[in-house]
Amino acid sequence: MALQGSGQIKLSEIATEFGGSEPHTLSEYYGVAAGVPASGEIQLAADFYGTSNAQYVTASGGTITTDGDYKVHTFTSNGTFTVSNAGNAAGSTTVEYLIIAGGAGGGGAHGGGGGAGGYRTAAGVAVAATGYGITIGAGAAAVTGHGSRGSNGSASSALSVTSTGGGGGGASMNYGGSNGGSGGGGNAYGGQEGTGIAGQGYDGGDANAASDYRGSGGGGAGARGVAANSGQTGGAGATSSISGSSVTRAGGGGGGSQNQAVGGYGSGGSGGGGAAAGGNGTTNTGSGGGAGTYPSVMGAGSGGSGVVIIRYKYQ
Repeated sequence: MALQGSGQIKLSEIATEFGGSEPHTLSEYYGVAAGVPASGEIQLAADFYGTSNAQYVTASGGTITTDGDYKVHTFTSNGTFTVSNAGNAAGSTTVEYLIIAGGAGGGGAHGGGGGAGGYRTAAGVAVAATGYGITIGAGAAAVTGHGSRGSNGSASSALSVTSTGGGGGGASMNYGGSNGGSGGGGNAYGGQEGTGIAGQGYDGGDANAASDYRGSGGGGAGARGVAANSGQTGGAGATSSISGSSVTRAGGGGGGSQNQAVGGYGSGGSGGGGAAAGGNGTTNTGSGGGAGTYPSVMGAGSGGSGVVIIRYKYQ
């Protein structure tokens, strides 16, 4: 807290703000703040009015934007978050993060939708003056063919925290959905859904033999994928304002079908899930890819790549 802007200022108040050791002398405080002389006479009140020992987190790396009193670092590729000043209690000492892994691919024709990459966020995380490696998980590549299960997305990491890649969507008749940050949707022949990780995402939608050859939606960061006999939609993503505006990311991919005349296909979940048969997850959202349909769209969609966003008070 800055010292008052008028009236009396005591040496003990200056010591509380700037530190020092007893017995206190004015020379301890030469040049401690803008406007305070580095030598010679110090006028206790006038020179210290409004001064503060506040220090704020200072860092570099990624694409940096400003939101009021906050700096926002966005990483869409691997890099380093380098802290040059860890701040102090009078200013700021912590950061907030959002770490999203790569989304999974959808399953081949009438398979399950791909699960979203793991979604982890926290505030009040202390940092030190050092470099922190940032890894951005790739979205899973698209698969082709009738019986191909979707591949899992890759992990993202930052500040010693790792988010797990999304679980691939189930294949048409051979495999259920895979486990991941969010789980892949079950296939059209009763293959079970993949499970998500608590605190990162949700399970894929369940599939069953009475699904009319429809696969289920992949899990999202905000909700489970929708079952094959209930609409096949990918699970909804989660919303964050860490970047300065409200954005929804990490939606699950939609499930596929035997053909578009029998049940159609599921839409992607909010937040960039594959929104059409074989649709790709949106880049840098960690969303899952949509499953294919048979026979019109045999291949499935790829997963969306992940992202890391770090925010802190800088003034």
